[in-house]
Amino acid sequence: MAVLDSFSLQGKVSVVTGAARGIGRALALALAEAGSDVAVLVRNPAAVKDLLSEIEQHGVRAAAVSADVTHPAQVESAVAEIYQQLGTVDVLINNAGTCVHRPALEVSAEEWNTVMDVNVNGVWHCAQAFGRRMVQQGHGNIINIGSISALIVNRPQWQPGYNASKAAVHQLTKSLAAEWAPHGVRVNALAPGYVKTEMAPADDPKFKPYWIDDAPMQRAAAPEELGPTVVYLASDASSFMTGSVLVFDGGYTIY
Repeated sequence: MAVLDSFSLQGKVSVVTGAARGIGRALALALAEAGSDVAVLVRNPAAVKDLLSEIEQHGVRAAAVSADVTHPAQVESAVAEIYQQLGTVDVLINNAGTCVHRPALEVSAEEWNTVMDVNVNGVWHCAQAFGRRMVQQGHGNIINIGSISALIVNRPQWQPGYNASKAAVHQLTKSLAAEWAPHGVRVNALAPGYVKTEMAPADDPKFKPYWIDDAPMQRAAAPEELGPTVVYLASDASSFMTGSVLVFDGGYTIY
């Protein structure tokens, strides 16, 4: 296989959770551009009609399926629907996530549970449901979106729940990779640094000195910049890679 051909996702079917906006949307479009059919798993499919049109402009199939990743029964139903519509799933991108900025002594039980439910349980429910099918079919590729927050303590904002949840995602990634490698299923994680989205207002004056000015590259990433790296992880170009956490942070964690 030629080097560049190994990055192709032609004939593959990919699923992206939390694809309505930001990073998830950018990843769905990148996968489509690389040749993959794409199903987006979102709570409100009506909100992603324009995304489906953009995906289809790449000459691939697109589908939107409704599910709340924190509800395992909804995830199982979504898996069945995606397999019915698209025939198989080769790649799962676990992207759905949420964050609460609050000092530890002020975080409510509800806030803590919400962050853990989406960021950890949601990843688990999807990985288990799609992973079961992948193990049965003898191949598959799961990419969990972690964070540099699993490696550092962010500042100036305090976000203990988010940091703990992403550390759990990284370790879950390694656990599943070890268990499912004999079944032909690879599991890796991408740990982005600051990416300019609605969830991370990198230009805000109260955040910029710490998030941007204090980093070697002195900028945030655009969501689209994550796309090629996810294509690499999803493709045969990374065929000997599993259980890895790939840091993508403009050098932030160097210091």
